[in-house]
Amino acid sequence: QGDPSSLGVEASEARARLTALLGSEAEPRPQQADYASAASAAFQPREEAGQATVVLAEAGTGIGKTLGYIAPASLWAEKNQGPVWLSTFTKNLQRQIDQELDVLYPNPVQKARKVVVRKGRENYLCLLNFEDAARAMAGRTGDAVALGLLARWLRCSRDGDMVGGDFPAWLTGLAGRGRTLGLTDRRGECIYAACPHYKKCFIERGIRQARRADIVIANHALVMTMSAMHATLGGDEDPNLPPRYVFDEGHHVFNAADGAFASHLSGQEASELRRWLLGAESSGARSRARGIKSRVEDLIDDDDDPVLVDAILRAARALPGSGWQQRLASGQAQGPAEAFLAALRAQVLTRAGDRDNGYGLECAVAPVDDAVLTAAAALDGALDRLALPLLALAERLAKRMVDDAADLDTATRLRIEALCQGIARRGGLTLGGWRQMLIELKGETPAEFVDWFAVERIDGREVDVGMRRHWIDPTLPFATYVVQPAHGVLLTSATLRDGTGDGEADWSVAETRTGAVHLPSPALRAEVPSPFDYGAQTRVLVVTDVRRDNPDQVAAAYRELFLAAGGGALGLFTAIARLRAVHGRIAGPLEDAGLTLYGQHVDALDTPTLVDIFRAEEDACLLGTDAVRDGVDVPGRSLRLIVFDRVPWPRPDLLHRARRAAYTGKGYDDMLTRLKLRQAFGRLVRRGDDRGIFVRLDGALPSRLLGAFPEGVEATRVGLAEAVAETGEFLAP
Repeated sequence: QGDPSSLGVEASEARARLTALLGSEAEPRPQQADYASAASAAFQPREEAGQATVVLAEAGTGIGKTLGYIAPASLWAEKNQGPVWLSTFTKNLQRQIDQELDVLYPNPVQKARKVVVRKGRENYLCLLNFEDAARAMAGRTGDAVALGLLARWLRCSRDGDMVGGDFPAWLTGLAGRGRTLGLTDRRGECIYAACPHYKKCFIERGIRQARRADIVIANHALVMTMSAMHATLGGDEDPNLPPRYVFDEGHHVFNAADGAFASHLSGQEASELRRWLLGAESSGARSRARGIKSRVEDLIDDDDDPVLVDAILRAARALPGSGWQQRLASGQAQGPAEAFLAALRAQVLTRAGDRDNGYGLECAVAPVDDAVLTAAAALDGALDRLALPLLALAERLAKRMVDDAADLDTATRLRIEALCQGIARRGGLTLGGWRQMLIELKGETPAEFVDWFAVERIDGREVDVGMRRHWIDPTLPFATYVVQPAHGVLLTSATLRDGTGDGEADWSVAETRTGAVHLPSPALRAEVPSPFDYGAQTRVLVVTDVRRDNPDQVAAAYRELFLAAGGGALGLFTAIARLRAVHGRIAGPLEDAGLTLYGQHVDALDTPTLVDIFRAEEDACLLGTDAVRDGVDVPGRSLRLIVFDRVPWPRPDLLHRARRAAYTGKGYDDMLTRLKLRQAFGRLVRRGDDRGIFVRLDGALPSRLLGAFPEGVEATRVGLAEAVAETGEFLAP
C-alpha cells in the first residue's frame, strides 16, 4: 500500500472525533475528552529516526479510554492511509475493542474492510484440517453432526477465529475438542502457498487485510514476536510493520515481553523442531505434517541441494523423538538432545525441594553437574551439524528467487519466501539461541539474563524438561525492537503507576515496567483520574477469622458472601486447585438458592464466553483466576461483589528472585501485589451508578498494600459474620 503520510492529529481534532463517536445525546464526559487530547500526542509526526513519540497515559476506571484512543487513532489512519495497531494482553479486551468499534463503523461490510483482528495461528480453523476431517468422515460417522455444524459456522464466520471469536464455544463441549478446536492450525504443519485453500485461508487473509486496514486489533505477544523477527531477520525498514501502536493493558507489557523474548531449550520445543524437519515419519503418528524434504523437493534442482536436505534429515534425528518423556523417566535416553535433557532432569531432581508437591520443579544452573556439561558439548556439536545445512539451503532457495525471477510463478515465490523465513527462524534464531545457552554453561550467564533448569509438571505428571533463559529486564528488547522503530506509541492502562503515594516514584515504576527508561527521549506523561466516587460507591472488607489453609472454611465464606449478595459475584483465586475445590463445595448450595455458578477451568467454555454469560445473567456467580481479573468489563449489578481468596504475592521462583534482587527488593514484591489488587478492584465499578463490595479472605494484608485502593476508600478488618451482614445490607436493591 505504500508508506503512510505523516500528518498529525491535533488535540482539538481528537476531541471533535470523540464527540462524533459518542453522539449528540451522550452525557458530557470531560475526563474522556481530556484523555483523547492526551492520547493524540502519540499521533504527531516523528522528529528523528529511532525516536518514537511515546505517551504513558493512566486513565482511571470509568474514563472510557477505549473510545478515547480510538478517536485519534482512527483519525490518524484516515488522514494518512496507514494502519494503527491496537494491542491488548487478553483476548477479552480484544473482543471488547472490536465491539466498541461498531460505533465508528456501524455498517458490518465497511467494518470488515476497516477493522481486522489478529491473533496467533493456533486460534484459527485450518481449512485443510477441516477438509481432511471431512474426507475421513466415511469411516467415522459419529463426526458428521459436529462437522456439519462446523461447516455452517464456516460459511458465516467473520475470520475463522475459534478462540474468543464468533465460534460457538458450546460446540466444543458437545462434540469434543478433537472435532472442533483440534482442527485449528497446528504448529509446524502449515504448507502455506502449497495448500489448495491458501487464498481462502483465514490466517493468510487476515495478514493481507491487516496491510490495508485502518485498525488492527492484535495482542502484545504477536506484536513483539513480529517486530523481533523483523529486526533479527529483516534488515531494513519493513513497510508491513505499523508506524503507530496503542498498547492497552500497558501494565502487562513487561510480562508479555518476558514471554516473547525468552529462549527455551526444552523437550517439547526440540521435538517440535524435529517434527517440522522430519514430518510425520518422525513419530509414526497419523498426521499430514510434511518434513523439510517434501516441502522443498519440487523447489530444488541443483545436484548439491539434495545433499543438503539429506544432511538436514540425518542431523535432525539428534533431536528428541516420539516418546522422549517416557525414555527420560526410564533412563533410556536416545541421542544427544535426550541425553542432555536426562542429565538436566537429574540435576533438577537432585537439587529441587519438595519433589512431592505435584507442581513444577526448578534449580539454578550453577554449579553445573559434569554430566550436564558433557551432554551440553555433545548437543552443541549436533545442533551445529543441523544449523549449517539448514542455513545453506535457505541461501540456495533465496538465490533461486533471484536467478529464476522471470520463470517463478507467484505461488512458487510465496512458498520459497515462507520456507526461507521458516528456516531462518528455526535455523538461525532458535538454534542460535540454544547453542549460545549451551556454550555459556561452561562459564557465567550474561548479566542481562537469568538461566535455570526446569521440570514442568501438571498434577504431578511431567510434561516438559528443559533449560530456560529470560531477560532480567525484558522491556529492553521491547523498547529496542518494538518502540524505537515506530513513529508513535501510546501505552495506557488504569494501573500504569504504583500506589505508594509518592508521585514521582510511582511514575518511575510506570516508566520501568513499560521500557520507557530505555528510550533516548523521555516519554510524555498523562494522568486522567476516575470520575467515580469510590468512597460512597464501594466498600473494602478484610476478613480476619477465616483460615486460608482450610478449604472448608474458605468455601463456606464464598458461599455465604455469594448468597448475601444474591449473586452478581466474582470469586478470584491465586491457584486453580483452590478454585476447583471451592467450586465443588458451593455449586450445589448456590443452585438450591437459585444462583448459577460458573467456573473457569471447570466449565468447558473459553473465558470470553464465560464472561459474556456472567455479564448477561444479573444474578450469576463466576470463579476465575488472572484471565478474569484483568481486562474484563461487567457493568451494572451483574458484578457487585468480588471475593479474593488470598493476598496475591508473587511466586518466589528463580526468575522472580533474580528480578527482585535487580530492582527494589521487597518493594518489588509489594509493587507487583498492589498492581494485582488494583486490577481486581477495578472490575467492581464500571458505571456511575454501580455499587460494589471488595472482600479479601486473608487477614494478612499489610497496610502498605492499601495504596492499591483509590483515595477515599478505607479497608475495614472484620469477621466473616460481619462481612456477610454488611454485604447483604450494602448491596440490597
